[in-house]
Amino acid sequence: MSDASLAARSAALDLLRDVLRKSIPFDDAFDAHPELRALDPRDRGFVRLLTATVLRRLGQIDALIQGSLAKPGLPKATVHDILRLGAAQLVFLGTPAHAAVDTAVELAAAKGAEPYKGLINAVLRRIGREGVELAAQQDAGRLNTPDWLWLAWRQAYGIGRTRGIVEAHLHEAPLDITVKTDPAAWAERLEARLLPTGTLRRAAGGNLTELPGFAEGAWWVQDLAASLPAKLFGDLAGKRVYDLCAAPGGKTAQLVAQGAQVTAVDRSAKRLERVRENLARLNLSAEVLATDAATWTPDQPADAVLLDAPCSATGAIRRHPDILRVKTPEDIGKLAKAQSRLLAHAVDLVKPGGTLVYCTCSIQPEEGEAQIDRILARDKRVERLPITPVDLGGGHAGDGNLAELINERGEVRSLPGMLGDLGGIDGFFVARLRRLHD
Repeated sequence: MSDASLAARSAALDLLRDVLRKSIPFDDAFDAHPELRALDPRDRGFVRLLTATVLRRLGQIDALIQGSLAKPGLPKATVHDILRLGAAQLVFLGTPAHAAVDTAVELAAAKGAEPYKGLINAVLRRIGREGVELAAQQDAGRLNTPDWLWLAWRQAYGIGRTRGIVEAHLHEAPLDITVKTDPAAWAERLEARLLPTGTLRRAAGGNLTELPGFAEGAWWVQDLAASLPAKLFGDLAGKRVYDLCAAPGGKTAQLVAQGAQVTAVDRSAKRLERVRENLARLNLSAEVLATDAATWTPDQPADAVLLDAPCSATGAIRRHPDILRVKTPEDIGKLAKAQSRLLAHAVDLVKPGGTLVYCTCSIQPEEGEAQIDRILARDKRVERLPITPVDLGGGHAGDGNLAELINERGEVRSLPGMLGDLGGIDGFFVARLRRLHD
């Protein structure tokens, strides 16, 4: 095995440890890894793909490993993770058996697990012979979903919808793009599909910075679902808008591009640097303010407020499979309390007659529908302003069955598994409220 190949697999092993045993989000662990920058782009891409595949298919992989061991019980953590990396390559990435097995054995020697080389060799050779056929017989969606999430989704959405959610998680999400102007023309230039909402969709992969329009700031990456909230205010030209919990800034860019005077608020100064960088590349301008949106008191209320509240992000598992491994039921309760405080304060920031849009990239009802029930029950200054498919469209090509995304209450409730004919969508909740006169 080459030094670069060993370094790539060693980095993947480190990332698994960080995510699975330290609960560090994958992107944070990847960005902080000291050796990844020394790898060439192809090897870095392999590290990302390999680690994400293990996280996405962890239940299946562990079942295959368990079934290939001569004795019950799993080996120590490092050996277990080396087996996971090897199994992912053999079963899901199409790596030749000799390469996957040999590199795993060498990685064990490099990581101080030399006594386990025989075990690793035997288990992976068996998986190499039988793994693909066995994996085809597994209940993949169920195996890869933690029990607490499976039960929560089944209770909220029923078994059919839950099946759609977990099966969507088996596949990497496409690349979605929001353009400042002329989506049809940019769809042709970017060789992308124009979705009914105006989002452009390409297959995942490739170097974004080399695509037409990136350098001149014509577009930015933003999932179809994440692009919907900023569409719900109507004409924003010249209006004052507060974008709360704004980082990384995709919705801020949308609001500015629609002509609004935007103040982007986020408690993380570090994350706001990314907002500034994105706005600069896009040649867009907004006031950017590092402060806690739950206590921030501006000089005057806004015509519109967008609150993209911090959440569990369980709607974004297609893009971030580590969420399956790092989130817990306790996180949902803590986040719901924070969301409730933010939403209550956001009402104070909207002028009478103005619009408040609340959204989360979560598919947990506690972080969506329950928040709106609570604010409507306790604050008579707001009422629900139902969302329609027309609000989501924008007059672009195709129909796309956008009505599927709207629940009976007039809120957006997208789930992975919806819009399958278009390539799917992230899970998202969006509600629109009108501030009444006091």
